[in-house]
Amino acid sequence: MASHGLVYDGCNSFRQRLVLSTLSGKRVKIKGIRSRDDDPGLRDFEASFIRLMDKVTNGSRIEINQTGTVLFYQPGLLCGGSVEHDCNTQRSIGYYLEALLMLAPFMKAPLKATLRGVTNDPLDPTVDLLKTTALPLMKKFGVDGERFDLKVRMGLGMAPGGGGEVVFSCPVRGTIRPVQLTEPGKIKRIRGVAYSVRVSPQMANRLVESARSVLNQFLPDIYIHTDHMKGANSGKSPGFGLILVAETVDGFSLGAEMSSTPQGQGEPMLPEDLGRNCAKLLLEEVYRGGCVDSSNQSLALLLMTLGQQDVSKVLLGPLSPYTIKFLRHIRDFFQIMFKMEVQKPSEDDRIGGDKVLMTCVGVGYTNINKTLK
Repeated sequence: MASHGLVYDGCNSFRQRLVLSTLSGKRVKIKGIRSRDDDPGLRDFEASFIRLMDKVTNGSRIEINQTGTVLFYQPGLLCGGSVEHDCNTQRSIGYYLEALLMLAPFMKAPLKATLRGVTNDPLDPTVDLLKTTALPLMKKFGVDGERFDLKVRMGLGMAPGGGGEVVFSCPVRGTIRPVQLTEPGKIKRIRGVAYSVRVSPQMANRLVESARSVLNQFLPDIYIHTDHMKGANSGKSPGFGLILVAETVDGFSLGAEMSSTPQGQGEPMLPEDLGRNCAKLLLEEVYRGGCVDSSNQSLALLLMTLGQQDVSKVLLGPLSPYTIKFLRHIRDFFQIMFKMEVQKPSEDDRIGGDKVLMTCVGVGYTNINKTLK
């Protein structure tokens, strides 16, 4: 245990362990990676993720055994700069971006990452959703600036073919400021994008109509615009999907999205069903409440952990299973424990379930990689 730092078994929470290992500087050994599968070891998308980690760090030591069932990772320093990476198409660019969002503020030089591959798939958050929910959240922790941006440079790349290109730029920060995010406020409006790629433009219109049939019962201020891609901008695979974001009066964003399943994978879904289901997903996020939606809970908790040695508080909805695992890993890598208080809905709240007020004192993390001016 001492010679290898932290030791874990199995492939679950793979990204969490490598990201937290890199930030904390603690070595990690992951063994038994799908050792009982017919096809044991790391998958191609995990190997691609390891290569990306190697590109954004300097001096990392990575050892993988012959069968790919054991990984040893000794993190180097986060170097940043311009990085280009072809993401494996088994997972979308969102899978890789979620990790970069956590690492980017602590690089030596501002990061400019160009990622190519699948931009939209049913598994991972899309670039548009991360741009409208994760980036505003990071700004509340002091990660901001002219070069803080996330944009699709070239077309939507639907699964399984991909063909999209995304550019993520982020300035470096010396420290993260503590926050008090305890009042989410009422929902004031809903914005969204219905997109269609290599299919009839009518698909996007059908998505909008079906989503509005659900949402119009709750709120008048709804605007969902349609985005039909064709030609060079349409990637390599057909598909359609919907992204919805509910904005509160206090400046918080809760998001939900759905996209069509790739051809030959699972049951195809009609645009009407997908639109209604996505609208219900958004209402579920609103019902869960909190200042952060379920897909960004772990990002908020990490930034609270790395904040200055002061108290941070964030109100969340019920914790997702992914977030619960993340809390356990934060305890392992940073020895930080959160105080959790369950808040029952008040009589004024006609909707909403139990919420969780997360409180911690930051570790006072300082960006040792940042160059002095």
